[in-house]
Amino acid sequence: MTNPRWQGIFPAVTTKFHADESIDAEGTARHIDFQIRNGIHGLVTCGSLGEASTLSLEEKLQVAKIALEAADGRIPVLANVSETSTREALRYIDGGNKLGVAGYMVMPSVIYVADAREAMANVRAMAKAAQKPLMVYNNPVAYRVDLKPEHMLELADCEWLVAVKESTDNIRRITDLRNLLGDRYQIFCGVDDLAYEAMALGADGLLAGVGCAFPRETVALYDLMKAGQFAEALKLYQWMTPMLHLDVSTKLVQNLKLIDLLVGVGTEHMRRPRLPLIGEERAFIEGVVKKALATRPVQYQSVA
Repeated sequence: MTNPRWQGIFPAVTTKFHADESIDAEGTARHIDFQIRNGIHGLVTCGSLGEASTLSLEEKLQVAKIALEAADGRIPVLANVSETSTREALRYIDGGNKLGVAGYMVMPSVIYVADAREAMANVRAMAKAAQKPLMVYNNPVAYRVDLKPEHMLELADCEWLVAVKESTDNIRRITDLRNLLGDRYQIFCGVDDLAYEAMALGADGLLAGVGCAFPRETVALYDLMKAGQFAEALKLYQWMTPMLHLDVSTKLVQNLKLIDLLVGVGTEHMRRPRLPLIGEERAFIEGVVKKALATRPVQYQSVA
């Protein structure tokens, strides 16, 4: 197996719904096409932002199929695997393989707080079943399971593991991974408002949230960082940061779907128990986005 060397901006795409909570296939495809036309390098379906916990396994495969058809080979499409048991994860991977996804982003554990031995065994089982490139999603802040650099070293003999999405909130982790593992894995930052810091430390890409609504701006940030134009990148990052903070929240889905609506690139429909924001919460998001749109850097602006 050849490491695909994924890099760049991979949005964790939102799943579009109709008002009755059914999947909006056309809206999802349109939103994905918008992002691809604005330069994203890959995408991941049905992550936390894609409301995976509210979707059945069959629905998640439906979204992956929609994404594959919308992408039409232009970028790699990864399916996020965040099932509550290894058994269900392997069933999902079997379905994804039949659809032809490029690879998977895999959660070591979701509801059950696995220890490192259990989490690594789960990752190995998914890799064996997939026989396709995998990105390991490490998010101890939200899911309380932490695969540390020493665990990724132990997993380094698994050829199908090619990337790590690091979401610890601890920016030191990027350097620790590099020092211990060199270039064994591609490293993606999974925290929107650490994107500049992570790329300055050598991260290969960003699993973007706010980038769903501002793809060209997010790609521009990546391009500027890779070109060493740090001062220009910092200005762009500072403009984005008030919105990037909205991704680091238990209400990230509500926040980012409202951003989609306000920017004019999607709807706000989501699945219950989530409800659209109201009152001061909504007014705050509206204020942040209004200011961002009023000061948007024209040279990097996404096109509809």
